[in-house]
Amino acid sequence: QVQLVESGGGLVQAGGSLRLSCAASGSIFSINAMGWYRQVPGKQREMVATITNGGSTNYAASVKGRCTISRDNAKNTMYLQMSSLKPEDTAVYYCAAGPLVPFFTSWGQGTQVTVSS
Repeated sequence: QVQLVESGGGLVQAGGSLRLSCAASGSIFSINAMGWYRQVPGKQREMVATITNGGSTNYAASVKGRCTISRDNAKNTMYLQMSSLKPEDTAVYYCAAGPLVPFFTSWGQGTQVTVSS
């Protein structure tokens, strides 16, 4: 079993930056892919970015060019660097991990990101 804990969310003004972190523990060996998703009330959870153990990345069109996903395997931590934030980026951001994109089996508790205009 994999445990995921997100951190780094908060309130930021439009145009600002944030870096989210996701610390993984437990059965780390079972992780072949990780990702960031986000959800706003009343809407479906949507993919923000994913990264495989091999380093392949994928981004939602809405964040491409503004976000960078990365992993520090030595620290068992994944990051999402977000810049040029917009009010529409406001959401709860979730960390996910699993054997294969997009079949994630472990989820974090979420961290709130609020972008004010």
